[in-house]
Amino acid sequence: QKHIRVVLTNGVAGVGKTFSVQKFTLDWAEDLENQDVSLLVLLSFRELNLIKDEQYSLLTLLHVFHPTLQKVTAEQLAVCKPLFIFDGLDESRLSLDFNNREVVSDVTQKSSVNVLLTNLIKGNLLPSALVWITSRPAAANQIPPPCVDRVTEVRGFTDVQKEEYFRRRFSDEELSSRIISHIKTSRSLHIMCHIPVFCWITATVLEHMLTTEQRGELPKTLTDMYSHFLLVQTKRKKNKYDEGHETSPQELREADREVLVKLGRLAFEHLEKGNIMFYQEDLEQCGLDVTEALDSGVCTEIFKRESVIFQKTVYCFVHLSIQEFLAAVYMFHCYTNRNTEVLKDFLKVDDDDDDDDSFIDDDINFYRTSN
Repeated sequence: QKHIRVVLTNGVAGVGKTFSVQKFTLDWAEDLENQDVSLLVLLSFRELNLIKDEQYSLLTLLHVFHPTLQKVTAEQLAVCKPLFIFDGLDESRLSLDFNNREVVSDVTQKSSVNVLLTNLIKGNLLPSALVWITSRPAAANQIPPPCVDRVTEVRGFTDVQKEEYFRRRFSDEELSSRIISHIKTSRSLHIMCHIPVFCWITATVLEHMLTTEQRGELPKTLTDMYSHFLLVQTKRKKNKYDEGHETSPQELREADREVLVKLGRLAFEHLEKGNIMFYQEDLEQCGLDVTEALDSGVCTEIFKRESVIFQKTVYCFVHLSIQEFLAAVYMFHCYTNRNTEVLKDFLKVDDDDDDDDSFIDDDINFYRTSN
């Protein structure tokens, strides 16, 4: 029954959290909904990461991220009803320490970004402000439950909406019916299709397989689907830039192998760190040249970049499951190439143990035998 000031919205990767935020913002801007809110400020964590080590006041933060608010004063901010939307907590590299006793209550007082955010969420800073945070479930626990007044969830498509997606996407009714029928034959595919992004991946793969001369069984597992997705995107890039020159699948794999391994390393190392957004320095640490990554055939619709504030660029995989798949590809590569250093770190084997190498060899042999 208490006043709802802070709302946390959960949802798995690609289910539509950011889309919901954009729709909410657009409806507000067009005077259609939530007109009791006098100022709406959208701040994404992928952009806030860029200034995590700098000092700002809340007022300056607004001016920097939204230049149209340059004329907004501290007095105006104090008397209006603002809504702050912090999108993508799971993408945050800030250290949100809610036990930090540093209190910031003045919108002109400078502090670190994480301190500003925690004080805003706690209500110490601009208590009249509403706060909406979106996050994947795994990262939502960064916000202590006592600080949240309401938890909501974006659940994605219902079974009816899954079919509606494919029927709207394809004008060919026969094609959409075949795709829908195939998805229903695989429980894992049908379940995953509640995520809109996965519907797009599935549509991309099945449309290509059903409308070209490519033969073979349609993918029924997630591994098969992602493998085909990589191949489809690689072939599209090849056709676009190679002027129709045909390359065998084996040659194509060899040409893209190095970039694929580097992308897999990036995916794997940052999954361990809990990162799903990457910056220039992250790519460089994995030996990945930006131009190389984005011009490679495997990167057409797999690895994308966005220009954000300060003309900075951020990178991410099109969906978390793509990052997970490429991380698995990288681990498979390490197994087959006996990259014991990576395997030791992953398996947390003590380097001083004399049996380390044989332990890993046993794992490699078991893996090869069982697959």
